[in-house]
Amino acid sequence: MSLAKKTFVLRINDETFSALAKWAEDEFRSVNGQIEMILDKALKDVGRNKIKTDAVKIKTNHNKVEK
Repeated sequence: MSLAKKTFVLRINDETFSALAKWAEDEFRSVNGQIEMILDKALKDVGRNKIKTDAVKIKTNHNKVEK
């Protein structure tokens, strides 16, 4: 699993950015961190976060004791 992050341009209107900035400030995050949190949660909620799901399965399998 790569820890490298992709860089891309996100175009949003001023009102949306201001709302995100306020939300991020309320939770002591950067706007970028807030967007990542929102996207990670959305992907998890719909079962599309395959990388993290596979990591959890691998971790769970390592914790099992074989008889």
